[in-house]
Amino acid sequence: MNTVLITGCSSGYGLETARYFHAQGWNVIATMRTPREGILPPSARMHVLPLDVTRPESIADALEMAGPIDVLVNNAGIGVVGAFEATPMAHIRKVFETNTFGVMAVCQAAIPMFRARKSGVIVNVTSSVTLAPMPLAAAYTASKQAIEGFTGSLAHELAYFGVRAKLVEPGYAPTTRFSQNTEVRLEDLIPESYAGFAEPILEGFATPALVTKEQDVAETIWRAALDLTGQLRFPAGPDAVALAAA
Repeated sequence: MNTVLITGCSSGYGLETARYFHAQGWNVIATMRTPREGILPPSARMHVLPLDVTRPESIADALEMAGPIDVLVNNAGIGVVGAFEATPMAHIRKVFETNTFGVMAVCQAAIPMFRARKSGVIVNVTSSVTLAPMPLAAAYTASKQAIEGFTGSLAHELAYFGVRAKLVEPGYAPTTRFSQNTEVRLEDLIPESYAGFAEPILEGFATPALVTKEQDVAETIWRAALDLTGQLRFPAGPDAVALAAA
């Protein structure tokens, strides 16, 4: 039986991905910074563990409790939408600690196990903001673009040992808690001087032509985890697929 460890499973993409892998018969290690009861199927193949990707000791403990895994999905992330000028550097650093350095830290902790076994897959979840420049997303885009470059280079290193690295790039999903997954309110990041610029953009967010659903991302992560073609990037959701093709 194959085993997957997924970070950020308390909601959104991570939660749906844990459910999806479980439905395919996999053993699932669903990790969350603060574990929530009753959101995942009760099963001998579903295990919920605490994991804060910004704390090395938490990463080490989670991997030790998980035991051997076949696939690592780095999904945990923090969102930030707003004018870059108004975004506190302290918050930008916090975004990078989770979205960038947290992903790198979990990868670095898991790689020795994969390398020793000469098998395994790392799937890093980024965003469609890496596919085209988007307004009011400068800091968030930077944190995700870093993982795009990191994963592309890492894939070459790991291939030598029979280990694969993949990128999944989800589109915009209004049904997730992305906008609430932050300690800084959107209103505080749109100064009055930016109101005229931001208003039509935020209206567009409310009525998107194409959207991504959690199921789209879960299915794409599954496809990336099983891919043997050498493909690196996997856009997830109709809007992300359209951006990737543009």
